[in-house]
Amino acid sequence: MSRKLISSDSEFEAKIGYSRAVVDVDYVFVAGTAGYNYQEMTISESVVEQAEQCFRNIEAALKEAGSSIRDIVRITYILPNKKDFEPCWPVFAKWLGSVRPAATMFEAGLLSEEMKIEIQVTARKSALR
Repeated sequence: MSRKLISSDSEFEAKIGYSRAVVDVDYVFVAGTAGYNYQEMTISESVVEQAEQCFRNIEAALKEAGSSIRDIVRITYILPNKKDFEPCWPVFAKWLGSVRPAATMFEAGLLSEEMKIEIQVTARKSALR
């Protein structure tokens, strides 16, 4: 199989027309992932808690794709307020401290005012290791 679509069952995927992740041959592309708990459709007011939830969401998508956090090669952080980036560093270090993917952060508006961070990643398939 060269291409597989992965859903988190977020209502946004169907409304907007995207997949949480796409597996394409050797790579997994995880779409901009917000800090929603998709099972409960809730989101914390804390940017740090949202960052933590983003990684839980990313981890679930990668696992379904046959990959893992350790396979991330690139990450992009998007925040509406760049001042919220530094408070999230301990969360990033917890999840990626030994992985150390290529990273970019930029400040931009997000879909909803309650969203304080969105993260997207590219990972290799674990089977290649």
